[in-house]
Amino acid sequence: MRSLVFALEYDPGCNRVADTLAAHPDALIRSLSLHATAKRLWRVDHATGTPAALDDIEDAFLTADYYADCLATDDCGATQSTQVLDHTDDTLVLYSYWERTPECSSVPHIARAHLGDGVLFDTRHEGRHYTWRIIHSGQGNVGAFFDDLETAVGTCAEMEMLRTTDTEVTRRYGHSNRDELPPEQAAALEAAVEHGYYETPRAVDVGELAEHLAVPRSTLTYRLRRAEAQLAARYVDRESMRDSPSTTS
Repeated sequence: MRSLVFALEYDPGCNRVADTLAAHPDALIRSLSLHATAKRLWRVDHATGTPAALDDIEDAFLTADYYADCLATDDCGATQSTQVLDHTDDTLVLYSYWERTPECSSVPHIARAHLGDGVLFDTRHEGRHYTWRIIHSGQGNVGAFFDDLETAVGTCAEMEMLRTTDTEVTRRYGHSNRDELPPEQAAALEAAVEHGYYETPRAVDVGELAEHLAVPRSTLTYRLRRAEAQLAARYVDRESMRDSPSTTS
């Protein structure tokens, strides 16, 4: 089995949910379940944030002109519906169902076309960054998948490859090729260290660092978070391996 992790960074006005999350930086939407067939997609999502953020997220899902996962830039004529399963002060759970038309395109459907049936999906949406993790058999054409995805996304979003992983190696040995940070994350981390972002007190804030790197503040924040998460996971993996009893006789 293989795992692909990549992110789409939506430009303003291209994705209603991304615009809503950009207005609420502390809000987060993650998938609890996501399934796709050749013509349909259904999913359950869990959102967290302030009461105002959750109200706006619910509104974005319920009143969008067309389904948020569709990569078409105009109304594609698809049939879609969203139901609120739970809504409290700090939690929102949504069920969405989508029947696509020939004009529709989405990450799951492009993945099925190139990576085969039985593909598993996990998503995380924060700000304008929509992170996808796809687990597949490893037999498909990954290059063709990304080529078609880039064409479908067009100018609405930038695509950033985060990592590829052999899930069997990860399961057996507790580590993967995540030891190598993607270039964008490595550059962000190096700049943060160089300019004193991690000093106490900080010599530079994230806004000043983003201006120095000539990238949006949200982009830099996302890259630093992902880099920090990978470094933390790497540390925990190594500590676990160090503490595990040796099997050598």
